[in-house]
Amino acid sequence: MAETGHEGSHHGGGVPLDVKVLTVSDGVVHGVREDRSGAALVALCEAEGWTVVGTAVTADGADAVAEAIRALADGFHGLVVTTGGTGFGPRDQTPEGTLAVLDRQAPGLAEAMRLVNPLGRLSRGVAGTCGTSLVLNTPGSAKGCVECLGAVVDVVPHAVRLLVDNADPHPSGEGSGAGA
Repeated sequence: MAETGHEGSHHGGGVPLDVKVLTVSDGVVHGVREDRSGAALVALCEAEGWTVVGTAVTADGADAVAEAIRALADGFHGLVVTTGGTGFGPRDQTPEGTLAVLDRQAPGLAEAMRLVNPLGRLSRGVAGTCGTSLVLNTPGSAKGCVECLGAVVDVVPHAVRLLVDNADPHPSGEGSGAGA
């Protein structure tokens, strides 16, 4: 796994959020494929005003994905978004690797991401928490990963705030009843 980036401050007009992008692709690792989906996720995050503090690339396979997510999430307070490995191919094991390291699943996020496109029903991507990181799996296509992350950008900063410090758990002011 290769990681680049800086730990840093927030800038831009949106809600501040630190993000790390993980591309899961044998082709990108071996230099035979350009990382278009990782670049597309970085561009979307920056357009949201989020700070991309690191990017990484790992090979397909559950063990490689689990190791990469663990490394990115260790001590990190923010979003770790993956692209690639969520389909039906034999090496598409991003969900399995992600599930191996998640503390808790967030199925509503994964379900919302699947609803943006008819092909989303073929995504096996999962979402959940790993320490104080929110982890989201997106498809490996540049269009698909942007559509899927775009489906949840409105709630991701709030989810991370809750995860990190339980800040403002009920922004509607409704108190802590039986609902979410």
